Amino acid sequence: MTAQRHDFDAAPFRLEELPWSPRFSLRVRPQNRAALEGALGLTLPARIGERSMTGGTEVLCLGPDEWTVLVPESGRDALVDAGARIYAQTPHSLVEISDREITLRLSGPQALTALTAGCPRDVEALQTGRAARTLFDSATVILWRDGADSFRMDVWRSFLPHVRAILDKVAAELKSGL
Repeated sequence: MTAQRHDFDAAPFRLEELPWSPRFSLRVRPQNRAALEGALGLTLPARIGERSMTGGTEVLCLGPDEWTVLVPESGRDALVDAGARIYAQTPHSLVEISDREITLRLSGPQALTALTAGCPRDVEALQTGRAARTLFDSATVILWRDGADSFRMDVWRSFLPHVRAILDKVAAELKSGL
């Protein structure tokens, strides 16, 4: 399944809808984390907000027993199969949520300003290389900080029009100097 890619230049920040990619919600009890890491061949960060990379797979810790796993399309089946093989010895929940969310990238000199328009979190304090579940207006999102002025925002598909409308309005106001 391939999503359409839409790029919208809205200086002073750029808003892009990133292509579809497989993503999973992973839950496992803390005492079983190490066994699952070995079986899946991943590093499951222990601290909330920490990210790890293994090959092309990115893992974000969202809670003491909860991770989001982003995997290249070519690695999807291997991850699912590895989870199924270890399940009897290490109970866990590995649920594909690929079609639930759309990922937006905000980048440019005023990306941070655009995010603060709808996010109550101190976005500036979010360190590069970390991520957090937060709100954007009334939508629950996952905000990833990839660089000083580069962010990804995972938005549930049903909330995307609402989030986009706010970001479009912010872009127009920043462009006009309001």
